[in-house]
Amino acid sequence: MKQLLIFRHAKSDWNAAYRFDHDRPLARRGIAAAKRMGRFLARLGQVPDRVISSSAVRAWQTVELAAQAGEWPCPLEATGDLYDTTADEVLEIIRGCSDTDSRLLVAGHQPTCSSLAGRLIGRGQMRFPTAAMARIDLPWDRWGNVRWDEGSLTWFVTPKLLKSVM
Repeated sequence: MKQLLIFRHAKSDWNAAYRFDHDRPLARRGIAAAKRMGRFLARLGQVPDRVISSSAVRAWQTVELAAQAGEWPCPLEATGDLYDTTADEVLEIIRGCSDTDSRLLVAGHQPTCSSLAGRLIGRGQMRFPTAAMARIDLPWDRWGNVRWDEGSLTWFVTPKLLKSVM
């Protein structure tokens, strides 16, 4: 069985100085939320084996902060292929991952996070607030076998739910 963690980037700062949307950084609230989610995964004992993030500044900052706060020992990879993309394109990235990784975290944007999660579990779209994370269990031993409609949503957590405990 494989486990896929889908992580939407944390709250970005619309008032920051940036030239392109790709360069928009996190807001202070987003920084705190990213760290909270990183600690959550560590305490849960579900640190990813590998992280693939959108190269957008807000997504990359989200995974870097989460990994630092949770002391994740896994490799982090940024790719432009997860910025302004579709669930179908993300599925192809997932299918290309190494089978030695049992738990993969993909960090990206809306509406792709909602669409990806919903299609994997066969339920349409889910609402993904900023810094929300879902774990989907997939009944395959190989990432290349991942198909729509056959995953199971194990949990879905937002930083707001964890605010009083993390």
